[in-house]
Amino acid sequence: MTKYVICGGKPLHGEVEISGAKNAAVAILPAALLVDGVCRIENVPNISDVTLILGIMQDLGAKVKMINHTTVELDCSCVYKQNVPYELARQIRASYYLIGALLGRFGRAEVPPPGGCDLGVRPIDQHLKGFSAMGSEIQVENGFIYAAAPSGRLHGAQVYLDVVSVGATMNIILAASLADGLTIIENAAKEPHIVDLANFLNSMGADIMGAGTDVIKIRGVKKLRGGSYSIIPDQIEAGTYMTAVAAAGGEVRINNIIPKHLDCITAKLVEMGVDIKEDGDSLIVRRFGKLTRTNVKTMPYPGFPTDMQPQIAAVLCLAEGTSILTEGVWDNRYRYADEFRRMGANIQVDGKIAVIEGVHQLTGAPVCACDLRAGAAMIVAGLAAHGITEIDQVYHIERGYEGIVEKLEKLGADIHIKYLPDDDWRSNGSSVG
Repeated sequence: MTKYVICGGKPLHGEVEISGAKNAAVAILPAALLVDGVCRIENVPNISDVTLILGIMQDLGAKVKMINHTTVELDCSCVYKQNVPYELARQIRASYYLIGALLGRFGRAEVPPPGGCDLGVRPIDQHLKGFSAMGSEIQVENGFIYAAAPSGRLHGAQVYLDVVSVGATMNIILAASLADGLTIIENAAKEPHIVDLANFLNSMGADIMGAGTDVIKIRGVKKLRGGSYSIIPDQIEAGTYMTAVAAAGGEVRINNIIPKHLDCITAKLVEMGVDIKEDGDSLIVRRFGKLTRTNVKTMPYPGFPTDMQPQIAAVLCLAEGTSILTEGVWDNRYRYADEFRRMGANIQVDGKIAVIEGVHQLTGAPVCACDLRAGAAMIVAGLAAHGITEIDQVYHIERGYEGIVEKLEKLGADIHIKYLPDDDWRSNGSSVG
């Protein structure tokens, strides 16, 4: 069991390299199940979610070879199983991408419902609606989702998503890539990692058009070939470091990013008084003066991302005036509010709306990372706070951030990992997920 210990109040200075996108990697790696040949995938983030996905794929029969800490070779030609282990899959939300990949390749899949962070109800009805439209029969029983195409192969279909769903859009793309005929997804999500998944599959021989728009067309092909592909930089990791500079102050150059993907985050931080300059594939983020209030509403891309909501909340806690934060995606994203209050924040939550009255300073306190992005927000708040902040349950953070302690140390943050004996966390009632 580990904790992160932060002695806050120190401005950040230097450069940080952004890793590959978690939300792209957890779909692109399962997509390799569709490929007949060896896939070399580069810029893979070294995070626990990726480790879990690769472990599941090995269990299914894939050959996994780590070339270095960011490059993996996958040979799925020998995959022989279509049933995913319960204990592994229940630890990760993105396990549902295995349904689309296995169903697309084998015409059947047996996968537990998604796990990961508790952000409220995680319906996958839109995923299943798409699979059913393509000819799959679906049953949910004994803790598993059973999907099977009676003919052994899915067929093209027109699918209208009732809500804009990133997961459903990507899962239907996976299932449709080897299906017979044309599949059209209407009201599709537009996030950068959806485009990245489509680009990966197209580079392997798929025929996908319209990714990044609200209508995506997938014409199924007979087979996909092997090849090499590099995953895009992580929009949310970059945004997290941007908010860290905004909260703690200083000047940081954030490298290996796609500035366009960060426009929605940049706009809000500039509105609050942060100076941000674009320089090629880097952003220079500076904050030396006071922060001013703003209102933020999370929306599907290109709107402000829900995965940045807790981090921007940490910055709003320090902004002069009253800010309104509205969550437009998840039902249960404000569980971190009590942790902020421990640090002296003035935040009131009513349903999907949080009212934040800025305070002069936050103070260090023992807090908990109740989910991945809330954990990142605790780091952002701890970097700005006066005194010592100890963050518990950091395994949530390590699901999505590669080497965050080391990266922050290089920026001058006083942060370190505290290792605890097993008895300590058992007595504290914590649990490992």
